[in-house]
Amino acid sequence: MKVVLFCGGMGIRLRDYSDQIPKPMVTIGYRPVLWNIMKYYASYGHKDFILCLGYKADVIKNYFINYDETISNDFVYTQGGKNIELLNSDISDWKITFVDTGLNANIGMRLMQVKEHLKGEKMFLANYSDGLTDMDLNEMVGWFDKQKDKTAAFMAYQPTHSFHVVKREDNGRVNEISHIGSSGLFINTGYFVFRNEIFDHMEYGDELVEEPFNRLIEKDKLISWEHQGFWASMDTFKDKKNLDDIYAAGSPPWEVWTNMKQHPRKRTRMEKIFFNYAAI
Repeated sequence: MKVVLFCGGMGIRLRDYSDQIPKPMVTIGYRPVLWNIMKYYASYGHKDFILCLGYKADVIKNYFINYDETISNDFVYTQGGKNIELLNSDISDWKITFVDTGLNANIGMRLMQVKEHLKGEKMFLANYSDGLTDMDLNEMVGWFDKQKDKTAAFMAYQPTHSFHVVKREDNGRVNEISHIGSSGLFINTGYFVFRNEIFDHMEYGDELVEEPFNRLIEKDKLISWEHQGFWASMDTFKDKKNLDDIYAAGSPPWEVWTNMKQHPRKRTRMEKIFFNYAAI
């Protein structure tokens, strides 16, 4: 299936770090977050990508035009560097379509602008390009494929931050307070599976999760896949620091291509410590 990646936003909450580059190009380890997400999809056999570009699109284009395979692959170096023999490759079998979807377009508008590139696709994948996971993609896609009457699905995740959720009245009276992890609330992580008829429920200018998704809810065509393993977004500098720490600790869970663990798993004690710290 084709994979639509929304990577045109400005990343305002990471502006102190990413003022010169778009948020998806912020690095975790050797490679940008965008590359890690693409590598994740490629490990499940989905290697046909459509990049919805906007803010600093030239940075993303130049990264792939000048891609250096030696950074993340083993190779043999001879003749003083005149001959470099790659022992493996990252992206030689990837197809990447670069589409300028505008500087100020929202997610729904970006998706609408790549509709022509999805002709003939009964189903396709999409992603916000700012979150990493170890979710078994095959399980989610297979489950959704069986729901023939559904149009869209997203990965739902219950956060573990130490925030508390409050139910209150307009006069300030508190009716209930609970830890977000035990509140029963889930978040949309931005890992989507769509049937092509998603476009039948969209109008130009719509924000994807607001108008179209509410139309799908009214028609009982939207479902969510619960993931209990690892997921983390990179919205702030603190989020980046936490991901850097997990990467530095070794065997980052989102690297399913090296871990050979293409299935959900529980968080490790170290990951719990990092994500509890993130909420402080």
